Amino acid sequence: MIDWVSLSTGARPVPRPVATPLVWAAAFGGALVLVALLNTLVGTDQPELALMALSLLAALLGLCARFTAAPGTAVLCWLFLNGFAIPPAGTLTWAGHRDTFWLACLLAAALVGTALARLRHARAAYRRITEGVGAAEPGDGPRGS
Repeated sequence: MIDWVSLSTGARPVPRPVATPLVWAAAFGGALVLVALLNTLVGTDQPELALMALSLLAALLGLCARFTAAPGTAVLCWLFLNGFAIPPAGTLTWAGHRDTFWLACLLAAALVGTALARLRHARAAYRRITEGVGAAEPGDGPRGS
C-alpha cells in the first residue's frame, strides 16, 4: 500500500555555504566587471565609488560564503581596487593608511554579509522549531494511566 507523507513536514536543513574557491572566483570575476564598468562610466578619479561598489560585492558574496572566505574575498576586491580603479592603472601601490582602510572596509563588508546570512538562517531554523512545538496540542502527548 502507498503511504502518503507530506514533504513539508519535518525539520529542513540550514543551507550550506558555497565552497570558498567558488566564492573567490566570483569575487575575482565580479570585481573585474565592476571596476571595468566603473572605469568606463565614471573614470578612475573616484576611488570612493569603486570602494563602495566593491564593498557591496563583498557583502553580497558573504551572504553565501563561509567566514573563512572573507579575507580572500577582501584581498581580491582590494587588488582590483588598487590596481585598476586608481591611477596609474595596472600598477599596485601601497599607501599605508588608505590601503589599510580599504582592506578593513572590504573585510568588514564580507564579514557583515556572512554574519547576516548566518543570523537569517538561525532565525529561520528557530521559527521552524517553535512552529513545530507550538502546533502540538496539549492533549496530543502520551497518556498516562
